[in-house]
Amino acid sequence: MYTVLICDDDKDIVSALEIYLTSEGYKTVSAYNGEQAIQAVNEGNIDLILMDIMMPQLDGIRATARLRESGGNIPIILLTAKSEDSDKVLGLNIGADDYVTKPFNPIEVLARVKSQLRRYTTLGGKVTTEEADGTLCNGFIVMDDEAKSVTVDGEPVSLTPIEYNILRLLMKNLGRVYSTAQIYEQVWNDPALGSENTVAVHIRHLREKIEIDPANPRYLKVVWGLGYKMEKMQ
Repeated sequence: MYTVLICDDDKDIVSALEIYLTSEGYKTVSAYNGEQAIQAVNEGNIDLILMDIMMPQLDGIRATARLRESGGNIPIILLTAKSEDSDKVLGLNIGADDYVTKPFNPIEVLARVKSQLRRYTTLGGKVTTEEADGTLCNGFIVMDDEAKSVTVDGEPVSLTPIEYNILRLLMKNLGRVYSTAQIYEQVWNDPALGSENTVAVHIRHLREKIEIDPANPRYLKVVWGLGYKMEKMQ
């Protein structure tokens, strides 16, 4: 039985999440600010945290930072408002694993909880790169290569064939750096003559579709002087 820490200053949200989670067999612990959340984690036996961003005393961003600074790798799912996109980016950059936007669907929350716990407990906290059915997963990005579909944070994303094939190449080889010439040769199946600008344009378009903040990409990273890679999400 897994224990989920629910931290939100809105007691109605905490109560609702307690009902959803306990009905699925989870134990729950409640907190109403970041300080209480850190105390609960220090007391032990927490398997996952649902953490609101905007809270009194210690907000979810700073609480997440402190938990990661202490070396903990418990999955943290942020509860955010639609207006908090910059906070989402910051939270992910300092170590949050996922986020759910309010108002949330209970089914989505449960799915995110199950997914993070599966990765944390069976894969040592690391995201799987390829599921048994051929689905590619990395962070919020899921690619169903059979259906030729991509979702980001559960939302379908429309990619051109070239964008899809670039993403597929990088997702199948997380962390590996590909030069623009290598990307061009493998995706276009042509010799890479003057390919740098062509690849850069498609990478930019791809970032606009899969990144929260394309100007500060979390997934598609440039390695200056070498090429591009897909960052492996922990």
